[in-house]
Amino acid sequence: MNARKLFRIIALAEGISFLILLCIAMPLKYFADLPEAVKFTGMAHGILFVAYIIFAWEVMNQLNKNWSWFFKAVFYSVIPFGAFYMEKQLKNMT
Repeated sequence: MNARKLFRIIALAEGISFLILLCIAMPLKYFADLPEAVKFTGMAHGILFVAYIIFAWEVMNQLNKNWSWFFKAVFYSVIPFGAFYMEKQLKNMT
C-alpha cells in the first residue's frame, strides 16, 4: 500500500476522531462529568494526528508536492472537516 492510500485512510480516521472528540467527548466531559471520554478519545485522536502529519510528509515527498501543500495539509488537520477535504483532494488526483 502506498503513502497516498494510507494518508487517505488516516485522514478519514483523523477527521472522524476529531469530530467525535469535539461533538461527543467534550460535551460528555463538561456536561455529564465524564472526563474519561476525552482521555481515551483524545489519545486516539493524538495518535491519528501524528500519523496524519507523518503521512502528509510522505505524500509530499512521494508526489513531489511543494511546501505550501504540506502546510495546507497541516492547516486543514486542525479545523473540523478539514481532513475530509484533504482526503478528497488526494482522491481526485488518482
